[in-house]
Amino acid sequence: MKNIAYFFIAAIGIVVTLIFGKALLIPFIFALLLWFIVKEIRAGIDKIGFIEKYVPSWIKSLLTTVVILSILGFISKILSASINTLAKSYPKYESNVDAIIESANEMFSMDLVSLVQGHSGDIDFGSILGSLFNSLTDILSSAFMITLYALFVFLEEANFRTKLKSVFSSKEKFEQVYNILNTIEISISKYLTLKTFVSLITGVLSYIALAIIGIDSPIFWALIIFIFNFIPTVGSLAGTLFPAVFCLLQFGEFGPALLVLTIVGVIQVLVGNILEPKLMGNSMNLSPLVSILALSLWGALWGVTGMILSIPITVIMVIICSQFEATKSVAIMLSEKGEINKND
Repeated sequence: MKNIAYFFIAAIGIVVTLIFGKALLIPFIFALLLWFIVKEIRAGIDKIGFIEKYVPSWIKSLLTTVVILSILGFISKILSASINTLAKSYPKYESNVDAIIESANEMFSMDLVSLVQGHSGDIDFGSILGSLFNSLTDILSSAFMITLYALFVFLEEANFRTKLKSVFSSKEKFEQVYNILNTIEISISKYLTLKTFVSLITGVLSYIALAIIGIDSPIFWALIIFIFNFIPTVGSLAGTLFPAVFCLLQFGEFGPALLVLTIVGVIQVLVGNILEPKLMGNSMNLSPLVSILALSLWGALWGVTGMILSIPITVIMVIICSQFEATKSVAIMLSEKGEINKND
């Protein structure tokens, strides 16, 4: 009974810390992910012989970080400008609501639609657009804290191995901990690299389709699809539905919206169900049920940001649990097929 009581006390303490400490924890986690990405890119650059030989690691890390943060800043500007433009244009979209309701009335002969029509004037689409994407811009607005944390992580990297050796006097213990950290780094780096590549393909193909259809701010919606693709399962669905619903509001007709829903949906299915599994393989080794539960848990704690981080955090938990006999059963239950490698 004592152990159960301790477990619940610890669990409550962790949840409280995650909720009230998210302003500090979220930028730190993103800084670690930035570090993983930079290390992966740096390893790729080092394959060029003369760069590995003559260019110091800190210069490669600095330049890579600056490039990544510049890209994030550019994305932030596009998101902000597009949100402002779309929010200011909401009266134009609002005027299409009546046309949509009339079409739906004729199509389905639903009295419920008439009831909705009576309240349509109370809908403020500008506010809806603003609140819908605020959580996305919050991630980018923490760029200063992320950069600051990342700077100290890079500074710590140089002496981390030496410190770890000093902490663990036993060589076996040191190697076990170091292997855990190394496995985490490899797994998360691979996930982030491949997921970014897959999301980029989805975003680019969706942009082409949306631009041809004629939706307003297609690059904005392509970025939304790109970002939402990092959210497992529901992200691709949301990334398809949002531009389709907006297309319905913009044109006031079901045709273009169904076209967006079909084409973007097909892109999501082809890339997500054919290309992504081939690239990812079984590298994440997570049960689909666990992925959904992790998505729900971290989404409840940290919103959209938590959903984006849910898979990397859960993968880290599985890797750590797999290394100790007392928690190996937990790792087996969290894994996809009940198989965990000894070195995972």
